[in-house]
Amino acid sequence: MSLKPLTDDERTVARGKATAARAVRADIKARLKTGKLSVAEVIDNPDGDDAVGRLKVLDLLKALPGVGDVRAAGIMAEVGIAATRRVRGLGVHQRKALVLYLEQHHAGPAGK
Repeated sequence: MSLKPLTDDERTVARGKATAARAVRADIKARLKTGKLSVAEVIDNPDGDDAVGRLKVLDLLKALPGVGDVRAAGIMAEVGIAATRRVRGLGVHQRKALVLYLEQHHAGPAGK
C-alpha cells in the first residue's frame, strides 16, 4: 500500500500540524517537570487532544522530576504497561493503576 504523494501545500499544512503537536507535547513535559501539571491531569485529557494522545507514556514519566530511563521503565513494568504504549492507548485500569502507583511511590505533583 503506497500513499499518494503530497502536494507542496498539503506538505506545508502537515508540517505545521506536526510542529504544533510537538510544541504541545513539549509544553506538557515542561509543566510536568515544574510541577504545574500532574500525570493524572495529562492522562485524563478531557479535551481528547490528539497531540497528548500520541505522547509516549515512557516520555511522560521521564518528564517527572527524579525519573529517568531506568525508573520510568521500572514504573511501567510494575504497573503492567508496555514500553511502546502511548497515552491514548492506555486502558481504564492502566490509567488508574499508574495514577495510584505514582501517588504512593512518587513524592510531588505526579499524582496530585
